[in-house]
Amino acid sequence: MKKLLPFIVLSSVSIYADAVKLTDVEAKYNATAKVEASKALKQHIGLGFANTTGNTDTLNFSFEYDFTYTTVGINDQELKVAFDSSAYISENDDVRDNEEYKAWLRLEQVISNDWFGYMSARWLKNEFRNYDSKTGLGIGIGKDVYKDATQELKLALGVSYNFEQYTDNTPDEDFAALTQYLQYTNELNDISSLYLKLGALENFEDFSNDYELSMVAGVKFAIAQSLNLSIEAEIDYDALPSDGYDKTDTKTLIKLGYDF
Repeated sequence: MKKLLPFIVLSSVSIYADAVKLTDVEAKYNATAKVEASKALKQHIGLGFANTTGNTDTLNFSFEYDFTYTTVGINDQELKVAFDSSAYISENDDVRDNEEYKAWLRLEQVISNDWFGYMSARWLKNEFRNYDSKTGLGIGIGKDVYKDATQELKLALGVSYNFEQYTDNTPDEDFAALTQYLQYTNELNDISSLYLKLGALENFEDFSNDYELSMVAGVKFAIAQSLNLSIEAEIDYDALPSDGYDKTDTKTLIKLGYDF
């Protein structure tokens, strides 16, 4: 019988930081206006369960913490900082059969007319996907393509340098890659919202064969003040995984969140 082991992630980040639920930060600028006295820290904690398939087929306990911070940056334009972390853990008969940790740090600076530049750092550890440590450092540019009172669509294009250390005897790798990102959010009504995130990474040395794709789609419901329930699906595809590992991993999550 499966035992679910709770896990608490402790995160500390200096004020250079990111995450990224950047859509949770209300923009206080338009195409011509400067930022108005804006300082806002928003935090979120989530607990739930995730069913995984692919390299693991388990029911996991999940924990997540993220924050966003908004202030005035270069040329009095908005500066967004965010940090996102998560953990997924399960045990079966006292044997751990899934364990994954993720963290994402991002700094996003508005340039003008809905354009922004960003810097980011990502980290992943999952021995069941053969990653002892997977780190990516990125930089790029993006644009809020569409934004109104309820919907937002943003696109980003950049480059990253990646470091991959494996749990088996596979030699460590480091490589440069092209990255693309799409994020769409829709406030469906007063109590529910929809979100979609798509990401891609292509190794410059083997563009057509060595690439990764990711997708996250979910719906979030407000159930009380500062309390919410999310249902989410996540797909990760690695076109060139380590020998003996699956290309596709999925998660189906249900989680209870608290915003403060």
